[in-house]
Amino acid sequence: MTETLFGGPTLPPAYPERAAWGTAQKLRAWQQEALDLYFRTGPRDFLAVATPGAGKTTFALRVASMLIESGAVNRVTIVAPTDHLKRQWADAAAKVGIAIDPNFKNSDGQHGRGFVGVAVTYAQVASKPMLHRAKTEAARTLVILDEIHHGGEALSWGDGLREAFDPAARRLSLTGTPFRSDTSPIPFVEYAEDRDGIRRSKADYTYGYGNALRDHVVRPVMFMAYSGQMRWRTSAGEEMAASLGEAAVTKDITSHAWRTALNATGEWIPAVLAGADKRLSEVRRSVPDAGGLVIATDHEDARAYAGQLKRITGESPTVILSDDAKASEKIEEFTASEKRWMVAVRMVSEGVDVPRLSVGVYATSTSTPLFFAQAVGRFVRARKRGETASVFLPSVPQLMALANSMEMERDHALDRPEKEDSDGLFNPEDSLMAEANREDKASDSLTKGKFEALDSQASFDRVLFDGGEFGTGGEVGSEDELDFLGIPGLLDAEQVGTLLRQRQHDQLNRKNRRAPAAEPAAAAPAIPDHRMLMDLRNELAKNVAAWSARTGTPHGVVHTKLRTVCGGPPVAQANEEQLQSRLRKLQDWFIGRK
Repeated sequence: MTETLFGGPTLPPAYPERAAWGTAQKLRAWQQEALDLYFRTGPRDFLAVATPGAGKTTFALRVASMLIESGAVNRVTIVAPTDHLKRQWADAAAKVGIAIDPNFKNSDGQHGRGFVGVAVTYAQVASKPMLHRAKTEAARTLVILDEIHHGGEALSWGDGLREAFDPAARRLSLTGTPFRSDTSPIPFVEYAEDRDGIRRSKADYTYGYGNALRDHVVRPVMFMAYSGQMRWRTSAGEEMAASLGEAAVTKDITSHAWRTALNATGEWIPAVLAGADKRLSEVRRSVPDAGGLVIATDHEDARAYAGQLKRITGESPTVILSDDAKASEKIEEFTASEKRWMVAVRMVSEGVDVPRLSVGVYATSTSTPLFFAQAVGRFVRARKRGETASVFLPSVPQLMALANSMEMERDHALDRPEKEDSDGLFNPEDSLMAEANREDKASDSLTKGKFEALDSQASFDRVLFDGGEFGTGGEVGSEDELDFLGIPGLLDAEQVGTLLRQRQHDQLNRKNRRAPAAEPAAAAPAIPDHRMLMDLRNELAKNVAAWSARTGTPHGVVHTKLRTVCGGPPVAQANEEQLQSRLRKLQDWFIGRK
């Protein structure tokens, strides 16, 4: 053992080969800045918010080692969401000279000799808070609360954490996603009232995805969205059909269409899995060990998707199920191997470090911002500069909104915002945001009723990247789809954006060449087609929302600018030609033409 906890051979922080989980000796700029702030202020409580993959573990272990060496603490307790993460923390701590026991059980009473602390789960603490309080009081204890937002999941968990760790000498809270869809306060997190009277979580240090992307700490993420035609039978025996992601439908129809798409017996899932595997093959040209992950809704779907992947690739994927006692071992084996695919339900949705994951398929009906961000976080961890991530997902409004807002920083709000704007009028944007942040229970309610997925067909919709949308759609297997599946696997964020704009430009040119010669314009009908106008308004609203997410410009400002440039009345009074003109102008903005 070396004299200092971080002694030994130098390990690079990210490039060209990634250091072992949590053990990089040279700190990244944000880690050093956060560390300087921590020891300059000497807080009892400190909340660090850093995007998944940025290196929260390395930062926390450096804090722990320095506090131990200075004598400020002589015991460390690490609280993590899962048993697998307990072992990851213990392994990472051991590499820097901190002996943590991840096998401690509440019935043991004390941890084994030779350890300076334990790694436990939130549920473990909640079940015996007084035991952990006694351990905390018996020594000068640093408590590291990994993914602290879990402390607000249940009243008993929050109360248990407060009871157990109130006497701690120091508490270091970590999260990549501090926002929650409920209003339960998170223990040891400070809340400050903003100008609107809403109490929001206040981080001591924040390092968001946008900053990490600019610093090349995380990978750029391309979202490959797929739509298609769905058909199902309702509990009343009525046959229904809809296009996946169609704007002008109810939430129930969207949920049924989404569920039909994810049904393993249809054609949508096999087509999307095949597209994802093509993408993985392209990435493996430059990143030979790149792997893929399919996140399924339940065990039955996970097994079915695994069977389809075996038919597509000829190789059996690793299947991770929550009731499998060997799940952690399987994850570790997959991490160390060069196998192509892993299929899981929730075991790898948060915190698990499999840095070679480059391609994902979001084949679940869960649409909360918290789960989505954590799932995408499995693919953004960078090993060397230029690696890209691709996530395939259904083209439904909830997921499109979340994908377009990847760089938004959210705080945990204890108070619900008003649903009306300053003029007392209903604000649909606020309503949509509130809807996106509520836990989606539609799939649960649908499962309880009779439902029969009849058939599904997939089509390539578009690519979402950096708040922009690219592509004009296309059939599965078409040149329009392959244009985007074939994007090289080693590109930085700027190169990805440039290439996506070029591919979209090429597609538009191809469509123009294929389009038949325009016939003389017919006289305008005396009666406007109200259905066509509604479709155009919906399409314009989606494009304005995408441009708003990309630029940070409010929707109303975008509409005003379009009216200024293109002329015409507000959207509700605009005719077909005026709406088409605004859509063309938005298209110009997306591909860089002003």
